[in-house]
Amino acid sequence: MAEQRIQRRLAAILAADVVGYSRLVGLDEEGTLAAFNQLHQRVIAPAIAAHEGRIVKTTGDGVLAEFVSAVEAVRCAIEIQHAVARSNEDRTEDRKIEFRIGVNVGDVIIERDDIFGDGVNIAARLEGIAEPGGVCLSHAAYEQIKGKIDIGIEDGGEQQLRNIAQPIHVYRLRPAVAGAAASRHASALPPSDRPSIAVLPFQNISGDAEQDYFADGMVEDIITGLSRFRSFSVIARNSTFLYKGRAVDIRKVGRDLGVRYVLEGSVRRGGNRLRVTAQLIDAATGNHLWAEKYDGAIDDVFNLQDKITAGVVGIIEPNVRLAEIERARRKRPDNLDAYDLYLRALPFAFANVPSDGAKALELLDEALRLDPSYGVAHGIAAWCCIQIYGRATLEPKYREAAIEHARAALASGTDDATALAFAAFVLGILERDKHLALGAVERALALNPNSALAYARSAYINAFAGRLDTAIEHATQSIRLSPLDTMRYSAETARALAYFHQERYAEAAEGTRRVNRENPRYDIGYALLAASCAKLGQRDEARDAIRCLHDANPLFTLGGLASFSMGTEAQMSVLLAALRDAGLPE
Repeated sequence: MAEQRIQRRLAAILAADVVGYSRLVGLDEEGTLAAFNQLHQRVIAPAIAAHEGRIVKTTGDGVLAEFVSAVEAVRCAIEIQHAVARSNEDRTEDRKIEFRIGVNVGDVIIERDDIFGDGVNIAARLEGIAEPGGVCLSHAAYEQIKGKIDIGIEDGGEQQLRNIAQPIHVYRLRPAVAGAAASRHASALPPSDRPSIAVLPFQNISGDAEQDYFADGMVEDIITGLSRFRSFSVIARNSTFLYKGRAVDIRKVGRDLGVRYVLEGSVRRGGNRLRVTAQLIDAATGNHLWAEKYDGAIDDVFNLQDKITAGVVGIIEPNVRLAEIERARRKRPDNLDAYDLYLRALPFAFANVPSDGAKALELLDEALRLDPSYGVAHGIAAWCCIQIYGRATLEPKYREAAIEHARAALASGTDDATALAFAAFVLGILERDKHLALGAVERALALNPNSALAYARSAYINAFAGRLDTAIEHATQSIRLSPLDTMRYSAETARALAYFHQERYAEAAEGTRRVNRENPRYDIGYALLAASCAKLGQRDEARDAIRCLHDANPLFTLGGLASFSMGTEAQMSVLLAALRDAGLPE
């Protein structure tokens, strides 16, 4: 007979016990028992239920409960202590009933309706060292509530708890603090000022418990990957894995964790094949923003896991960005902060139209007046200035402003990959400082190896620096990470430029045709198509491309293009000669 598999889950555990219960019973056995039962029925059980906890068991003088959320467990503890303190107002000092409460987050063993293990033992030991009327937290519990509940907590340092092998770092919520906090705390966390996301454990629907490792490992990788995006915050695994195996209301998850977006998914195995689905949901409305499925062979499970992780992580960022832009667009104009102004600027900045770039600059200038060290706003402003300079005016003031904003982005010490990537692009193409540009974009990719935008900028910079194989590789990776991105044409252009410099003119022409289909107003796409067709002897298509180029940008000339660095000196010479041959005026 097969050995039964031990069931485990991560839980937030609350252990509560009456202080001096034996003394109270000695004074008044019946009265103490009646008072405890009344508190249990009117205070403890309702509070646990209200915070979506479950009473595991009660003893003569205490209770053990589990919760899906550490935040809810601590709020429940505060509520209980506050209500018990009120109940003591009519009792004499020697007859007061007070509780000690311990809260821990840890792994538990499930046996029928009971739970066991170190996670439970630590909670019980924490209860034992809590002050009367107070709450004692483990470090694991504290990390989940830090910054999420309006309470004052004292660091109790490391404590050696009875029968627990390793010292436990503890935090104390004293009685006065617990009482004050209970009157203030809300039933749900306020949303973050910045976009935030929770990745729930993926559901294993294959009927094979052995696939749990794959689903859990993939979620951990996705959380790690998303945490590299500085543009939004990601809830830690310890909080989200408390929802494992439970039916959840996405909107309540959003309220509990204070997030705007939730990613959920499932894993199904059929024979030698795996199918993984993922969907991104707006936690406020429950609306689906994006969904995708991935298929692969089980014998290549780790490569499949990497592929899925990269795909999910890469595509979430632009979808969250679009959702945030829409949120900022709906916000009242008199209530905009620097972040909202930055968001409102993005659609104009990425339109690649000089007039729209000017609109974006107005919003970004206002954002930078509110926050002069806003690195990513400087990076996007640099991008807008280079568009206006290269496609509308060739006025030196815009060239100088682009360089100034790019350098300000780097000087801000930003660890935002987008800011670094745009700053690198501007300094590479205008100042021809390939070493500085390569260093900045390499740092961007080190900070966020899942940023499609950073890979696209890196493709350009490597093409300018003559590192053509790397340029093609990074452009391809950008497209792979975010195949439906509105900025995909940018990566396609960088790859086509590298193909042109490698004298792979047919591939360059095909790539630029895709660019022109995706963004018919993008002048560089037509310029590369004209140059590629000229090198292929396809003069009619080259002349047609020049006509489309001038429709998109009447100011585009050989002299203007020569003021930019789009390759080595020898490569630029070949490109300019091909465009001259295609009919581009001096």
